[in-house]
Amino acid sequence: MTRLPESRDGRKLGLVIDLDICVGCHACAVNCKEWNKGGHSAPLTDEDPYGADPLGVWFNRVHSFEAGDGDSGRTVHFPRSCLHCEEPACVTVCPTGASYKRESDGIVLVNADSCIGCKLCSWACPYGAREYDYADGVMKKCTLCIDRIENQNLPEEDRVPACVSTCPASARHFGDLGDPESDVSRLVDERGGYDLMPELGMKPVNKYLPPRPGSRHEQAPPLPEAAPGETGSAFLDWVDRMLSR
Repeated sequence: MTRLPESRDGRKLGLVIDLDICVGCHACAVNCKEWNKGGHSAPLTDEDPYGADPLGVWFNRVHSFEAGDGDSGRTVHFPRSCLHCEEPACVTVCPTGASYKRESDGIVLVNADSCIGCKLCSWACPYGAREYDYADGVMKKCTLCIDRIENQNLPEEDRVPACVSTCPASARHFGDLGDPESDVSRLVDERGGYDLMPELGMKPVNKYLPPRPGSRHEQAPPLPEAAPGETGSAFLDWVDRMLSR
């Protein structure tokens, strides 16, 4: 069994994902795949991707659910990847020490050279965040793009995970969740960010921001009145003015 290290300075690098504005476009998953297939965990093998029984390694997956009933219902898009838990069962069950947690920043990684592909970590992970690469015979997972966030050759604003850099809705945020004054920690406090399945005791570092109450059924503002000299309905006159600007 592998022991968990003590945190060196309290840093907890992770993601904050806003479920209120995620549109389910899968850009995060695609850019994650694109970056990592040539990076730290490369290659990310796909086998028979368009066949009846496809196999492939994806560190980030997006699931969509219908939540609520009737007028209060909405579609919630739920991105899922490794949560870089403080108490990761995937690490403690590893018989070779291939799965490990960095004491410097809390990121959970896999050493492919010592992984024997026994899949114990995937069975222990309650979030389904482990990926088995059948071509390489080892487990792989989200690394928070350590080859981006630690790359001194990149501009500072680009030293974020690939999924964060590509999100068109800015639904993904990256930072130190061990610092209560960081932007991500403040965002979690302001929006009531929460752990996924906290009752399991894994203490995931990644947080989710809940969807806000819907506003689509609120009463629409009144249409503007027609200006003097205008003819036709107020609505059509207003549209004409907007399109003519």
